[in-house]
Amino acid sequence: MEQEGEEVEVIHSWSAPRSLSTTLMYSFAQRDDTEVLDEPLYAAFLRITGVERPYRDELLSKMESDGTKVVNNVIFGPGRKKYRFCKHIAKQRVTGLPSDLLKKGKHLILIRNPLDVLQSFEKVVPASFLELGVSELVAIYSELCELGRPPPVIDTADLQQDPKGTLRSLCEDLDIPFQSSMLKWEAGPKPYDGIWAPWWYKSVHKSTEFKQARRFPEPFPLTMYELLEQSLPFYNLLRCHVKQTSSLLKTNLPQPNLPVPANEKLLAWVGDEMLPRESAKVSVFDSVVQGGDSVWEGLRVYNGKIFKLDEHLDRLLDSAKALAFNNVPTRKEIEESIFKTLIRNGMFDNAHIRLSLTRGKKVTSGMSPAFNLYGCTLIVLPEWKPPVYDNTKGITLVTATTRRNSPNNLDSKIHHNNLLNNILAKIEGNNANADDAIMLDKDGYVSETNATNIFLVKKGRVLTPHADYCLPGITRATVMDLVVKEDFVLVERRISLSEFHTADEVWTTGTMGELSPVVKIDGRLIGNGQVGPVTRRLQNAYRKLTEELGVPIPTYSQA
Repeated sequence: MEQEGEEVEVIHSWSAPRSLSTTLMYSFAQRDDTEVLDEPLYAAFLRITGVERPYRDELLSKMESDGTKVVNNVIFGPGRKKYRFCKHIAKQRVTGLPSDLLKKGKHLILIRNPLDVLQSFEKVVPASFLELGVSELVAIYSELCELGRPPPVIDTADLQQDPKGTLRSLCEDLDIPFQSSMLKWEAGPKPYDGIWAPWWYKSVHKSTEFKQARRFPEPFPLTMYELLEQSLPFYNLLRCHVKQTSSLLKTNLPQPNLPVPANEKLLAWVGDEMLPRESAKVSVFDSVVQGGDSVWEGLRVYNGKIFKLDEHLDRLLDSAKALAFNNVPTRKEIEESIFKTLIRNGMFDNAHIRLSLTRGKKVTSGMSPAFNLYGCTLIVLPEWKPPVYDNTKGITLVTATTRRNSPNNLDSKIHHNNLLNNILAKIEGNNANADDAIMLDKDGYVSETNATNIFLVKKGRVLTPHADYCLPGITRATVMDLVVKEDFVLVERRISLSEFHTADEVWTTGTMGELSPVVKIDGRLIGNGQVGPVTRRLQNAYRKLTEELGVPIPTYSQA
């Protein structure tokens, strides 16, 4: 196994301080094919940066401080074994080092939650953002990706919870064989420890294996709160790339496929800023989290125009007023946020927007709107989204036992986000393998489905329920106008379920699905089970309308 003076393959471990990097070095040192180096760039870091350490003079006198020489002669110098594990602290990658440092060898990134790092860090050196070096760790990851060499990212929490599985996975990523000897070592100082070991390695010298973290942590010192806020986003950026994560709420569910893969990378508007998909979040103190206290609209984009934008904004602002929202953004501010979001995403056709306006963030958790002193939170969520139903062959419905809210309880004319009533009905539809579920009012008359308004055709007449229990939908109103323009008789009245069962044609309407034919309800075929002529005629009229009408999305050249 030993190869005196032969070229070795270098394994670079990059981490921030106090990240179990020494423990990982001890683990690799147990392999029969690996030698280890403890922070070979430390002296170069001290010489160039001038930072103080209790052991600075001793270290500079005994360790090579010329970074170029360290890289060429120490890190990539000849060795006796097949692999050389180099433990690097990210901030020690100072300027002027040879590019081979990242271009050669195998690389891994070791991360640890700053909540677990900061408390122990100050025992030797005062904690600071520069001392932690987490931004440099992200830079190293990014540069390796740009070189076409994305490194595996390991979270220390996984090493502590499942050392064997995590090390085996890491070895697979590094394309080296796993050795069970990596799981145990003798306690005490090691001959390959750095000069700084007496200051930093007291606890790891007591170890003989990867120990599980304490079940419950120590209180976090609030004096470090700002430093935590600064460093945590960098940890989270890297944590997204960990194959295996350990947490209290860990799930073994596989990564789901998106209905439209292009939506994996999108920008959403939250509050007053544009954010990438995974960063687009609201505060846990926001009213939409605390109690579903929010209003919303669905908007569709056709050929560079937003269909029925004014009507949707009217309803959004009316709903906010009905719920007594304060400090509501202006109509112009909402419009501009929508336009900016669509333009940034390049979404000018076949796109849908979920527009939400919450009561805003609270100063403390609780129900009372008196706690909402920050103003409303505006959310513009754009997606590439074709109609969600099969508008060619038709859909099936079942009737839910869950009743639609009465105006005595919650007025359906307020387009609110508290949708549990509808969700319970949708669960019934899902369990019946139907596309959606019909919801009845308290007297047993049809109101709407869990997500859409509903129409029927009987002997040439078009009927739809009163908008007493159902939402007075904007697509519903548009289709009602089209019914009249196409010279059909329109009747708005109470309609029983059996009238829908025996209808000649049925369709549903909504921004998300447009005009969707219904071919079966509760196991009964509607008409002959095919999409009917009135439905087709109105679909064509609706499609023509979307081509003609809409508020144009401003172009880049428009100030």
